[in-house]
Amino acid sequence: MEFNNEKYKIYTWKNWTVLHWILNPGLAVNELILGQRIPKISLEDKTSEKPRLERVLVPCPHCAKLHDGRTWSTQNGTAFKNWFGLYCSNCENIIPCLRNGFSFIILAITFPVWGWFRKSLRANWLEKQPERYRNIEIKIRPNPFDKINWKKTGLSWGGFMFIIMSFVFPYFYGQEITLKSISLGAVIWTIAGLLFGYTMKIFMNKAINKKVKNMAAGDV
Repeated sequence: MEFNNEKYKIYTWKNWTVLHWILNPGLAVNELILGQRIPKISLEDKTSEKPRLERVLVPCPHCAKLHDGRTWSTQNGTAFKNWFGLYCSNCENIIPCLRNGFSFIILAITFPVWGWFRKSLRANWLEKQPERYRNIEIKIRPNPFDKINWKKTGLSWGGFMFIIMSFVFPYFYGQEITLKSISLGAVIWTIAGLLFGYTMKIFMNKAINKKVKNMAAGDV
């Protein structure tokens, strides 16, 4: 598909906010367990003065429909359980998504276990999607992220990943848990949590309303 570069800002894996999804090991949990996915290509309408969340569009490469990015949201109950990709309610195909690097490695290693059932799992998942997206547009709501404390959110996520990576995984894999590994993990996941919170703030928050800015400038 081709897009108007003057009208849309195109997000692919080359964008730093998207690249963060690929390189952050903690997001493998979001992808493999929660089923949270992001599309390979998303667009931001540069000509609109709406908040950023309302300007994001996800194109379907099969039918060329531009979906409102909020179609896959917690408000609609569709933000998660998207293990095989994002479902297009228009043509009933799957919109391709990026793959976190660490979840790719995990899937590759465990392929002999789950690979035999992949087709049946995908078919069962796809069969359930139409009901999830029935009348989804009427439930789209304004930006719910305006008042979120992103630093607190990032640190909470970092704390969760610290427990998982420093205690849970070593326990199940028989690895030694030492003061050094705990201290190192605390530093790494504090930084990763702050980076995650900052990235989500940039990615989800409202963009500056140009119209309001121009009106304010006119009053001076």
